[in-house]
Amino acid sequence: MKGMTLEAVAQAVKGTYTGPEERKESELSSITIDSRQVEKDGLFVAIKGARVDGNTFIPGAYEDGALCCMSTEPPKDETKPYIQVESCEQALKDMAELYRAGLTIPVIGITGSVGKTTTKEMIAAVLSQKYDTLKTLGNFNNEIGLPLTIFRIREHHQAAVLEMGISDFGEMTRLAKVAKPDICVITNIGQCHLENLGTRDGILKAKTEIFTYLKPEGKAVLNGNDDKLCTLDQDERISAPVFYGLPDGGKLDQTKEGAKLSVYAQNCESLGLAGSRFMLHTPKGEISVTVPAPGRHMISNALAAAAVGCELGLSLEQIKAGIESYEPVGGHGHIIQTDDMTIMDDCYNANPVSMKAGIDVLSEVEGSRTVAIMGDMFELGDEEAQMHYEVGQYAARKGISLIISIGSLAQNYEKGIEEISRTGGYAGRHLYFADLDAFLETGIREIRKGDAVLVKASHAMHFEKIVKVLQEQ
Repeated sequence: MKGMTLEAVAQAVKGTYTGPEERKESELSSITIDSRQVEKDGLFVAIKGARVDGNTFIPGAYEDGALCCMSTEPPKDETKPYIQVESCEQALKDMAELYRAGLTIPVIGITGSVGKTTTKEMIAAVLSQKYDTLKTLGNFNNEIGLPLTIFRIREHHQAAVLEMGISDFGEMTRLAKVAKPDICVITNIGQCHLENLGTRDGILKAKTEIFTYLKPEGKAVLNGNDDKLCTLDQDERISAPVFYGLPDGGKLDQTKEGAKLSVYAQNCESLGLAGSRFMLHTPKGEISVTVPAPGRHMISNALAAAAVGCELGLSLEQIKAGIESYEPVGGHGHIIQTDDMTIMDDCYNANPVSMKAGIDVLSEVEGSRTVAIMGDMFELGDEEAQMHYEVGQYAARKGISLIISIGSLAQNYEKGIEEISRTGGYAGRHLYFADLDAFLETGIREIRKGDAVLVKASHAMHFEKIVKVLQEQ
């Protein structure tokens, strides 16, 4: 890790170094908070968690080859390189900021209420056609995960795609201070973390903190179909934002809410669960592209990737190849085809926008009974009951054959479904289960051979257990 000497790190984190003076100029090979991942000449940061105290692993880290350890506690062995800090969590950010300052590669920061992970994967797939690209793995997108992702960047990397997730005001400013993205991508302003952020305007304010550390020559790539993001064409923090989107009615709307679309899709054709085909229009020209994942929202994610690709000098052919090489990750719209059924594994997270998007994809499936297994959506604030109610109505109006609601908040799905049923707008079946265990005990038998099944809820509902059982049936 170029420039990451023990002396430089100790200064950056305002820590106290103890140990051999001659080792202060030694350069770290890696930084980790997981003692199982300690590398020779690496730094082990001993974080004290609710269940595990990293300090207990310090002796083992040295035995495994760690050059240095860092902790809030005084060193037990002053003969070994050691840095004592006030906060290990803050030290991670300080070190990541130091390391980021020495990088010259383009860094793309991605945020938004819905679609961060799929857009990150799509952008990385596109950029990988030209650049050796590092991307965020899993859910390493917060104030601990982001620094750890930055530490993974090495000299051979030519671009980095970083997912940036928040739940409160000020968090994005802290993340942006570390990442200092050259290109900021915002997918949309939806209805997430309303408990802390209050309204969509609050979400807009919190998400756009990402611009705080954007350089004057940096770019903002924004969803031109989002009514909140469209207003940012006059934002003084960004110059000449790039808007992407899907024009209404298949015709380009160059003044959609004041936002001019420079990257857009026309002639969109659904291929069912196989994805979509469309004509991609960019300032570089146009080309026919197939997105190998279903849903209109996936076209939008592909457009974001195309916009970033254009900004970083990729050809149309490279952009097309990247989009068409995209592979969904587990829990994020992953289509699983078993011998007996089709499973839409979308259980990593949920909010009203993403839930409706999943229902849209399910409703387009032909030749199979459609089943939506819907669980609680968390962190929606005071309107959570109404939002669940409206999603229930939406699923009923879409004609889903069997709707299964699971969880305490999911009772409101039932109320919405029943309202549509009373007026004759829904003729399918709907079932309710108080919790996951109740469903797995009896409700799982409702799923039949040949079904197309959407499994979706907030991550804390642990609906991945349902996916696993369905795969084993």
